[in-house]
Amino acid sequence: MRAITALFHTPTPDEQMRKCNALIRTNIRKLDRDISQVKQVEFKTKNLIIQADRRAQRNPSQARQAQREARDFARELLRVRRTSARLVTSKAQLSSVQMQVNEAFAVRKIEGSIRASVGVMKDVNALVKLPQLAGTMQQLSVELMRAGVIEEMIGDTLPVDDDILEEEEEEAEGEVDKVLGEILKGRMEKTGVMPSAPLPAQQQAEQHQPEEEEEDQEAMMDQMRNRLEALRS
Repeated sequence: MRAITALFHTPTPDEQMRKCNALIRTNIRKLDRDISQVKQVEFKTKNLIIQADRRAQRNPSQARQAQREARDFARELLRVRRTSARLVTSKAQLSSVQMQVNEAFAVRKIEGSIRASVGVMKDVNALVKLPQLAGTMQQLSVELMRAGVIEEMIGDTLPVDDDILEEEEEEAEGEVDKVLGEILKGRMEKTGVMPSAPLPAQQQAEQHQPEEEEEDQEAMMDQMRNRLEALRS
């Protein structure tokens, strides 16, 4: 009998608000963990750039190879930073949703009715496209629709947001130079040297160098990419 009663139980406004807040807090904790992981990847990628630069200074015969690796790591760092910025923006949007939801329920207590929020609808629509939050944001949109905070549930099929989901394009060399200048600032102020992209002839010459070190660097880069992909999925 209790099970049947629970099945047909209509949640009270306080129950609806608690459930919405619980889902929002779950997503905020998830974003906090992801932001922390991305910061760790960013720190390690910076160290890989510094290590490649030091290796170029210690061993002139491998300088071009090391400089190329430094530029590859700089491109990875740019992607890491974009991911971090998206996560921070998403957390701010989610905090805004929480504030607006609580305000909507507060108004309901005073006026006896709730008004649908275009702002909440817009933020939820953006957040549900984020792979990290898609599942729980769908649940939240259901609860918000039931409560009347939004007028319609976010659909399962949404237009792709190019800024969030599209494959990253190759970084412009100018952006790579800026990253290298930022991380290797002290060394370049002394020498005026910027790790440059190797020319085709230099790339061919590098192929005759020992492959073990290059494989180690490729393994590290693959590990970094896998961590980023895990955060996006």
